[in-house]
Amino acid sequence: MSDASDYTPPKVWAWNKASGGRFASINRPVAGPTHEKELPVGRHPLQLYSLGTPNGVKVTIMLEELLALGHQGAEYDAWLIRIGEGDQFGSGFVAVNPNSKIPALVDRSGPAPIRIFESGAILMHLAERFGAFLPGETATRAECLSWLFWQVGSAPYLGGGFGHFYAYAPTKMEYPIDRFAMEVKRQLDVLDRRLAESEYVAGSDYSIADMAIWPWYGGLVKGWLYDAAEFLQVQDYRHVVRWAEAVGNRPAVRRGRMVNRVTGEPSGQLHERHDAADFDTKTQDKLAAGG
Repeated sequence: MSDASDYTPPKVWAWNKASGGRFASINRPVAGPTHEKELPVGRHPLQLYSLGTPNGVKVTIMLEELLALGHQGAEYDAWLIRIGEGDQFGSGFVAVNPNSKIPALVDRSGPAPIRIFESGAILMHLAERFGAFLPGETATRAECLSWLFWQVGSAPYLGGGFGHFYAYAPTKMEYPIDRFAMEVKRQLDVLDRRLAESEYVAGSDYSIADMAIWPWYGGLVKGWLYDAAEFLQVQDYRHVVRWAEAVGNRPAVRRGRMVNRVTGEPSGQLHERHDAADFDTKTQDKLAAGG
């Protein structure tokens, strides 16, 4: 790979698979399936195909919060999609999400299955279907959706930008790391100023805006993303830290963070979730012990 100081872009870009670094085996400049593979279908109305990344966690938090409120129609099967192994390029997954990104949801509660992809769209679909975590009053609804889409627009800077160059790129390059670190700190400041005046992101009530933002920015200040908390001096954003602790202590959030998780302590990994009892019997530590 050329050093940033001596690279001149060619007149026409050509894909060099070897330059993809850690993700060279799964990144490509075209869409569509690479192999035939149907998706499994469980017994619940909602079928989630995901992985416990920040975007995946948004949806499992929402589902667990809905169940905690007593919405039995929110029961779900969560199937593991191992993106490092290319599961997202199977024909069945591409049929649900032509963008080949997790999470993807199929709502089978009606006369015909409905596919929903993109985490923000899934959160809105579930909130509107169950009438929960999305304010009904016009002004507060607008505030909630504004922050939801703020996260959707900001995530590429935090994940694909800062996270990629700081943690995953084959070589460390000062310019992109500085550029994206600056933007992430600006976003943390935006969020910190908002949370200085409001208990939750959209106002006094917990909402899908918190569920969308917490796995990314809450995870960052908790030290779970990219091992970058010290580098970004996240403790300076004390209102974000307060909010991250409060949201993270919710039982449904703790459960949601376990689903489809394949890293960390085995006791915190529930690779697939098909029943509420799975949290007690099917985490990786229990399975390893023959539970």
